[in-house]
Amino acid sequence: MAVAPEPQTLKYPKIRGFELQEVIGEGGFSKVFRAYDYSISMVAACKVVALNSSVTQSQRKDLHKEIKVHSQLRHKNILDFYGSLVIEDDGKSEYVPAVYMVLELASAGDLFDKIAPDYGVDEHLAHYFFNQLIDALCFIHGIGVCHRDLKPENVLLDAHGQLKLSDFGLCSVYRHKGSERHLTERCGSLPYIAPELCNSKKPYRGEPIDVWGAGVILFTLLVGNTPWDEPSSSSPEYVAYLSGKIFTMSPWDRITGNALALLLDMLTVDPAERITLEQIVAHPWCMRPSQIAREGPQAVAEALSSSLRRTGDLELAEPNLVDLSDHRRDEDQIMMTATNHTQFSKSLLLFSQTQNGPRVETSLTRFYTNADPRDLLRFITQVVERLGLKYRSKHDQNLMRVGGLDRRKEPFKGNIEIEYFKWEGPDHTVLEGSRCVMKRDKGNPTEWRRLWKDIVSAPEVDPYVLRKR
Repeated sequence: MAVAPEPQTLKYPKIRGFELQEVIGEGGFSKVFRAYDYSISMVAACKVVALNSSVTQSQRKDLHKEIKVHSQLRHKNILDFYGSLVIEDDGKSEYVPAVYMVLELASAGDLFDKIAPDYGVDEHLAHYFFNQLIDALCFIHGIGVCHRDLKPENVLLDAHGQLKLSDFGLCSVYRHKGSERHLTERCGSLPYIAPELCNSKKPYRGEPIDVWGAGVILFTLLVGNTPWDEPSSSSPEYVAYLSGKIFTMSPWDRITGNALALLLDMLTVDPAERITLEQIVAHPWCMRPSQIAREGPQAVAEALSSSLRRTGDLELAEPNLVDLSDHRRDEDQIMMTATNHTQFSKSLLLFSQTQNGPRVETSLTRFYTNADPRDLLRFITQVVERLGLKYRSKHDQNLMRVGGLDRRKEPFKGNIEIEYFKWEGPDHTVLEGSRCVMKRDKGNPTEWRRLWKDIVSAPEVDPYVLRKR
């Protein structure tokens, strides 16, 4: 199923009072828009899946299933579902034919965007987020639903630093009225899927699939990388895992004690021997009290950003500049209201300075330079070409579309947006330059941050980058 281009004569409908604005994400089958209800100053996300002649009845059935299942999920760690609308391609409607799903906007963005690659987070913070993920999984499995697509890009945060599980496009109802059925569809991304999906065509149980996926997410929280390309003999890291040789290698040798014991139980190859969700909840590592939960959102933000501070990434995302403009869009004001200027969002620098005034910017893959926007685009182009990535530039907009495969051979794509910026320097002199934001549409947020770091530290770009003093 592909997202087809919409005819210019068609427009997007207003859905439950929400008007679709800018695209903030794009998957294989859909686009995600930021949507606003100006009458109540509320912001949401709207997932749009185009309906055209290439959409099969099976795909329509899957969309209907996603709506039906997600609309029934009400849990503090699951993205809220607000409503849906279907516009058919009947040749008469003035609106873009599509399935529209209005969802809660996770206003603090991706969890893994805020974790430095190859560093991870401290164990107490991993414990805090992991328990929330398990709470969400226990809830959906309690009503017979498995997610089947657990991966970093589907783990989001709200304005208070609370984890939100998203994207139920590949979910399945595996238990109904007490009767469990085995599943047959192969789905998910290779670095995160369980070995029974990768190495066998036999039907499989739903719960062990999600336990394995949650185990990969726990590993990624702890070390800032995924454990292997795929759980098969074609991955040297997975082969080393099976032999036990990997445990003396980095980064596995950084995981010890009960955390390692739990991880090994979750990443047990035989699904019949793999730990259950009920057993995970009762595991000593999960049962221990959470100090950071008692300390509150600001403590969560400070702990989450600690790896970015250690690597120097955070000082690049928001150097101490005095913005000389005072313009603000209505959308920016609504987003400011939506995040409530929480201690979590303030501590994580989710409010950035732009030429048009303060703006909520959930991505921390941004930086400022004293180079002209056109020059900066030229410098970044040189870096992207050297990295062997595909790109398409719009020089009149200082915009680049970039994509490729990450280190795990998973596809990624996104935009590199550059805009003019004027600020006041430490000695009160007026300086001019550029603000650059890298917005991921698809792929692992940690790997996207790795690309951001490659660009910022490249010899073509680094001499112009502004840092906090």
